[in-house]
Amino acid sequence: MRKFIIFCALFASVNLCAQQPVEILLWPNGAPNSNELKGEEKRAEGNRVSNITEPSITIYKSDTPNSIAIIMCPGGGYARLAMNHEGFDMAPWMLSQHITYVVLKYRMPNGNHEVPLSDAEQAIRYMRQHAEEYNTNPNKIGIMGASAGGHLASTLATHYSSKETRPDFQILFYPVITLDLKYCHGGSRDNLLGKNPSQELVDKYSNEKQVTEDTPKAFIMLSSNDKTVPAENSTQYFLALKNKGVSASLHSYPIGSHGWGFRDSFVYKRQWTEELEKWLREEVQ
Repeated sequence: MRKFIIFCALFASVNLCAQQPVEILLWPNGAPNSNELKGEEKRAEGNRVSNITEPSITIYKSDTPNSIAIIMCPGGGYARLAMNHEGFDMAPWMLSQHITYVVLKYRMPNGNHEVPLSDAEQAIRYMRQHAEEYNTNPNKIGIMGASAGGHLASTLATHYSSKETRPDFQILFYPVITLDLKYCHGGSRDNLLGKNPSQELVDKYSNEKQVTEDTPKAFIMLSSNDKTVPAENSTQYFLALKNKGVSASLHSYPIGSHGWGFRDSFVYKRQWTEELEKWLREEVQ
């Protein structure tokens, strides 16, 4: 019995170590572009991070070989990142679903609108290149994002530059989608494109206008009483996907406002987690 207890303790210890997250710098030899930010990262309440100069991914490895992988882009209006409730806090739940979960700490634009997308592309490129190492199926790697992180996720889904950086699916929490002044989130637009962007640039990053037949399938969530990012962002994107024949699932909850992420205070948390689990089983796994 004593030997059995020791064996179980050792097994639990090994299993725990296997699930410890690993942080990987995206550009260890320097990024191909710059947002001109300098100095140390800044952290505020709730682990909101800004002044990011060294983007990274934190990887929570699934215990199941050939699992799906989800790369999460936290929100923050392209000014900062809400790393906890729209990032790290989801890891235990994802691991319980046998999903390799990745949190992307991406750089803010700060005048260069190409910077966040290049970090997202590098994240998915890295995960595909190291799929076996992280128990991941290279053909089942998705992008997920909340708020402005949802804009980045949908930008990757509509602006990917190669087959290697195309996500296989997208999951969007109350996403910023359009940069049209009628429905956009003003702070995200200004931080990404500047105060007076050209109409060409606005159209380019209004992702409902960039959907094609090759855009990956989507799961979209929102609260209909969201005053920060109007519901039209999600509904217009859903219709654009539908009109191009892309599989899309739209879930609207009557209350919750904006920014709930993985918080227990969101009264529909059980519903969205169950609905997402079901969608992943039927559409991805």
